[in-house]
Amino acid sequence: MEAPHSPAAEALGAAADSRGTTGPETTGPVLTVDSPERMQELGRALAALLRPGDLVMLSGELGAGKTTLTRGLGEGLGVRGAVTSPTFVIARVHPSLTGGPALVHVDAYRLGGGLDEMEDLDLDVSLPESVVVVEWGDGKVEELSDDRLRVVIHRVVGGAESGGTEPGGAGETTEYDERRTVTLTGFGRRWSEADFGALRR
Repeated sequence: MEAPHSPAAEALGAAADSRGTTGPETTGPVLTVDSPERMQELGRALAALLRPGDLVMLSGELGAGKTTLTRGLGEGLGVRGAVTSPTFVIARVHPSLTGGPALVHVDAYRLGGGLDEMEDLDLDVSLPESVVVVEWGDGKVEELSDDRLRVVIHRVVGGAESGGTEPGGAGETTEYDERRTVTLTGFGRRWSEADFGALRR
């Protein structure tokens, strides 16, 4: 299914193109997710594709579902601790309860210095043994690894029609729409061999 036209997506894509990439770029699926529960399920399914050393970059506007997806990743990886937004601590480590990789969850929103500031977090040390998930990582963490997965989440434009009527109130409308499109793009040889088929179910 093709994602709706989005200027934000084009801008993010242009930014990635301007930085250049090493290794092949693999276009993954574009998925439609219709609820937070389904977003969490997608995270659990995506976790099955991940292995130690993977870098996952999450992009999307505030409230798009980045942390919800990461919560599903944590469940799928079998890590300890509730996965919540790490905004106030920048990075949070969730050790594995199953002998698998730890989940390192980073919020790079307030980091304006790019890789220099990211290096202070020692993510390059954590990366070989962990799955590192970075929210708002575009333009900041690409140099950590040639092999990375970029996940872009967009709200679906639409929802209730203007002037629609809700029960209990004439003329009321509902603008809240939980639908999202999720676009996956892999960079490097690691992701050129990935099988995204399980995510399409």
